[in-house]
Amino acid sequence: MTTHELPAWFEPLLSNIRSAGASDFTRLPTPDGEGQRQSAVLVLFGEDPVTGPDILVLQRAATMRNHAGQPAFPGGAVDPGDADTVACALREAEEEVGLDPSTVEVVATLPTLWIPVSNFLVTPVVAWWRSPHPVGPADPREVARVERLPIRELVDPAHRLRLRHPSGWIGPAFRIHDMLVWGFTAGVLSTLLELGGWAVDWPIGRVEELPTPGAAPVR
Repeated sequence: MTTHELPAWFEPLLSNIRSAGASDFTRLPTPDGEGQRQSAVLVLFGEDPVTGPDILVLQRAATMRNHAGQPAFPGGAVDPGDADTVACALREAEEEVGLDPSTVEVVATLPTLWIPVSNFLVTPVVAWWRSPHPVGPADPREVARVERLPIRELVDPAHRLRLRHPSGWIGPAFRIHDMLVWGFTAGVLSTLLELGGWAVDWPIGRVEELPTPGAAPVR
């Protein structure tokens, strides 16, 4: 499959991605790569015959040392055997959720973004899931669950809010499918919804405090 065979709803996003820069996704300048570790995540778009276009996310196991219990895109650090960030994103998705890379069409890479808390330089890899198949936690010690989040639910104002981190940072978040999506993942999602032309007005004045680790989810 080639990019001209993408569904019509994908085309506006792809066109806008081409002109997007790192500043569209974050206020933080991207370092030059000295001292940071390279990583990649897979932003996988699919389409369900009932719920429409969606995006795949996972929720990390609560026992993980880093980002415990946090929803995220499949991904991780670039290994020496990875040809590039695209190969890294596909490998990590296969290892984490059992994704068959042959069912995926990579269509673009986003600007590399910096995550200060882990000092990672992350390249989001945007892909079309041309042949969806069942996926799930490949290793429950690392991944608690896997969800396909419909775009129509992500843009629903009832599911959107902003979260205040103890550091004072405030960023977009989504409360959806009994998950609280925040941080890097929510920031990328929020920008992609805008670039795709799907976003609608939502109450940006709805600001909540980031729940403490282990707190019961608010539904």
